[in-house]
Amino acid sequence: MIRPMLTTRKLTKVYQSGGRPLTVLKEVSLEVEPGGFLAVIGPSGCGKTTLLGLLAGLDVPTSGTVELDGSDLAKLSEDERARLRGEKVGFVFQTFQLIPTLTAQENVQVPLELRGHRGTGAQADIDDDPVARARELLARVGLEGREHHYPAQLSGGEQQRVAIARAFANRPRILFADEPTGNLDLTTGARIVALLEELNRESGTTLVLVTHDPALASRARRTIHLLDGAVVQDGGAAA
Repeated sequence: MIRPMLTTRKLTKVYQSGGRPLTVLKEVSLEVEPGGFLAVIGPSGCGKTTLLGLLAGLDVPTSGTVELDGSDLAKLSEDERARLRGEKVGFVFQTFQLIPTLTAQENVQVPLELRGHRGTGAQADIDDDPVARARELLARVGLEGREHHYPAQLSGGEQQRVAIARAFANRPRILFADEPTGNLDLTTGARIVALLEELNRESGTTLVLVTHDPALASRARRTIHLLDGAVVQDGGAAA
């Protein structure tokens, strides 16, 4: 039996607002298979981004559990969760979150450098050479020749492609994307989604994205609808 890449059980998140509890997520339970492509859809404020942060171990639930590739996140320390993310997780933010003082290539190299990868010249394997890996990924996302441009010199779509290349730098087992087309025009957004689909197919990376766009969600193999913090529909998407 194949172990799920991601499992949640009765995942709940409650914040204090004005001295009163505000329940943002209500007992969300789901499983995502390895290599799957899941879209979480719902209106603004329904808890999508909160759910994504919990799934990636960026936040901790009030109650319930998250298992990521067999690891119970609640049993890990903050440092251990950070190490797990560095080894197995990629994250694409809606606002790109590129470092403005670094070039496209340097932004993609950051996760590799943080893991301690150091190239040893021409004989280094590409996965152990941050420069080679960054150049390979930028070429994959159509930015060959733009390696030395800074974020301010790139369009929104190009910045998002840099962010995707960075998210794939460590060959993550699972990639989370928060409204990956939210700041893009329709044509550029469609290209970004096609790129994510391509990388999902070719690398086998599990893909989980949140969106309020039904057209984007329809590209996923499975769709979960959130409303007021609860799953109101869980089913496959149109092919």
